Amino acid sequence: MEKKDLKPAGVFKYFEEICQVPRPSKKEEKIIAYLKAFGEKHKLETKVDEAGNVLIKKPATPGMENRKTVVLQSHIDMVCEKNNDVKHDFLTDPIETEIDGEWLKAKGTTLGADNGIGVATELAILADDSIEHGPIECLFTVDEETGLTGAFALKEGFMNGDILLNLDSEDEGVEVQTGLGDGDDLFGLVLFAVAGRYGDGCGAGRSARIGLCGDCKSLLGFRGGEPVGIFGKRVLPVVVGSDSQLFFVGFGGSGREGNGF
Repeated sequence: MEKKDLKPAGVFKYFEEICQVPRPSKKEEKIIAYLKAFGEKHKLETKVDEAGNVLIKKPATPGMENRKTVVLQSHIDMVCEKNNDVKHDFLTDPIETEIDGEWLKAKGTTLGADNGIGVATELAILADDSIEHGPIECLFTVDEETGLTGAFALKEGFMNGDILLNLDSEDEGVEVQTGLGDGDDLFGLVLFAVAGRYGDGCGAGRSARIGLCGDCKSLLGFRGGEPVGIFGKRVLPVVVGSDSQLFFVGFGGSGREGNGF
């Protein structure tokens, strides 16, 4: 197998492109510039907030303007580590990739697929005019790896979607769902952890549900069908086991209809 054989071709095309752009946490200036240039090239509305988070909007396919707006979210920074015998400057050097059997790997450094593959997926969708869709907003957040500071810096009104899909996960076949309660114009940052490897009853292929209840002042988390805690509107990861894992980030807006995202 060669790089040109990787599928979906559009996703891996953009993943290879962003591998050429240095993007350490807190040093995302170059990838922000890349995203702005991408938006301009494709004549898409693009904006950047004070923290450096980027939002690129794609209008709906004609006839689908009344569909709910979907927000796709990923983070643009990466963990920067290298082997002792490798000379690499993450501030200036591209990530060198190679095919190893059926795997795409980096040569002596971290690959940055977390969350570069999510970024590449969003870019491929934005660039592909053959896909029929409702309004799309692609959100690219900064500095996830060292504290989620980009996500915490988001302000109400920066995005306007009804449904959010977070494209940052470690396992295939895992579904996470959330629901919003009966609040108005609320902006909640939802982070939650599940004990063990997604907890009892929440393994690969199963779903863990959370919901904002009542006036969205609290969050109820479930593990294996049992509640594991109630947290404030803006919540930090809750430890429900010694090997808990944070595995979902979601942003909620108005919950009048109680829609999940």
